[in-house]
Amino acid sequence: MTIKQLLIDAQAIQVGIKEKDWQKIIYLAARPLVAQGYVEERYGQAVIDSTLEHGAYYVFDEGIAMPHARPECGVIKNGFSLVLLDEPVQFHDSDKADIVIMFAARDSNSHIQDGIRAIVSLLDDEEVLRQLRQARTPEQVVEIL
Repeated sequence: MTIKQLLIDAQAIQVGIKEKDWQKIIYLAARPLVAQGYVEERYGQAVIDSTLEHGAYYVFDEGIAMPHARPECGVIKNGFSLVLLDEPVQFHDSDKADIVIMFAARDSNSHIQDGIRAIVSLLDDEEVLRQLRQARTPEQVVEIL
């Protein structure tokens, strides 16, 4: 299943978010995954705890954050969530990001094969990133993806 289909199935596209607190953004990203049964309630906190312990290693120079936690931290099934922020926000000790792609993977194989491959292809396309930053509705995001 593609990242686009996973986002649609999870009803997990949020655009125009005006939040400055990175921890609240993590909870926002986790909320649709919890609501749709992809992760347990504790998943968002696990991402925050991991970030506080290991840093925000998941923030890339392109302004994209890919927060996630280990499968045993409450992952029920593979899923993605996308949050597009109005303004870039610093995640703990990292660079700033305005595109947040949270993912949850049941095991490290699906984590590596499905999620990372799809996200890396996004990172490589500057035009897609530009269009995502200009999107104002979930429907526009689906068209772009």
